[in-house]
Amino acid sequence: MINPVVRNALAGFGALLLGLGLGRFGYTPLMPALIENGWLSAGEAGYLGATNLFGYVAGSLLAATMARLMPVPRLTRISMVVTAISLIVCALPLGFVWFAPWRFLAGFAGGLLMVGAIPLVLSRAPLNQRGRTNGIIFTGVGTGIITAGTLVPALAGFGPSWVWLGMGLLALLIAALTWKQWDGDETMTPPSLTEPPTRAFTRPVALLLAAYTLDSAAFIPHTVFLADYVARGLGRGLAAGGLYWVLFGLGAVCGPLIVGFIAERFGFYRSIVGVLAIKSAAVSIPLVSQHPVALAVSAIVVGATTPGISALASGRVVELVGVASHRQVWGWLTAGFAGASAGVGYLFSWLFDRTHSYDLLFGLGGIGLFIAMVLTVFARKPAA
Repeated sequence: MINPVVRNALAGFGALLLGLGLGRFGYTPLMPALIENGWLSAGEAGYLGATNLFGYVAGSLLAATMARLMPVPRLTRISMVVTAISLIVCALPLGFVWFAPWRFLAGFAGGLLMVGAIPLVLSRAPLNQRGRTNGIIFTGVGTGIITAGTLVPALAGFGPSWVWLGMGLLALLIAALTWKQWDGDETMTPPSLTEPPTRAFTRPVALLLAAYTLDSAAFIPHTVFLADYVARGLGRGLAAGGLYWVLFGLGAVCGPLIVGFIAERFGFYRSIVGVLAIKSAAVSIPLVSQHPVALAVSAIVVGATTPGISALASGRVVELVGVASHRQVWGWLTAGFAGASAGVGYLFSWLFDRTHSYDLLFGLGGIGLFIAMVLTVFARKPAA
């Protein structure tokens, strides 16, 4: 019999595995197959990835409003089913105009699950076990990335339709397995979604917000273009592209725990500066070496630091403004990152459509991260 606390955490794990791991990141290793089978052009494939990011922004920003209109458990179930349906209907090869609204819906539902379901799971966890609960929840993203990176090459030989159907049916299974766990007081909306926050916009917070927003410049090249770069750009095939996406996912599973130990040893200020510098170098690796080991290091390190930077930024917010204002400032950072990700996604897709240069994207990502690192150096004065 599974402990109720663990079962609650596993529901959150399933929500992120479904909403982000499959609904958002499952598209990345599938891009080359869609292009090679003539379902989309290279430019359309990039724009479709950016459309999903835009949906995530909208879902994140509207989650609090929707939670006031509908009980969060019901909203969570609807979001999980919508994500699964959006994957299944993409099995029809009807072109970009058909795919775009469904990919937007998948992103929108992922935003609702992140901002609605996760606070609900944490609100149900005992205070002395919220750390382990949070750890279990966020491994769902990396696990979903690994699952997609394994599933896509396995089914790609049968055609893209079978890949979409496979991910959609897996999403339905996850929704079914976690369905009863969302039972509870449907009149309750987690306080974290409704309580009015205090104002805490200071110069260090503004610099941290700018740095975290710039981090999205490194988010796009690897999460949208990495598998396609290996598969088509380097001509190594779909299986190789999926492998590097699995390595990215392995990094994403381990990253939050690793940077947590680093922060305990060196503090959040020095840790976020150092990890941003490491991430900048890792994103830039494809510019200097395409050796399989070098690309594996790039995938793993960027995978680890993508959620790792989020964990460090959240801890740094507490240092700057205290626990009472954390939710408000963290909301600013989350919205800034998501919005910038969508904007940079469209920009990078446009640049790739015009230049077909992967190096340009990796170069811009590395520069953006270096600037972000410099900004965090000056965001050092804690709140009085």
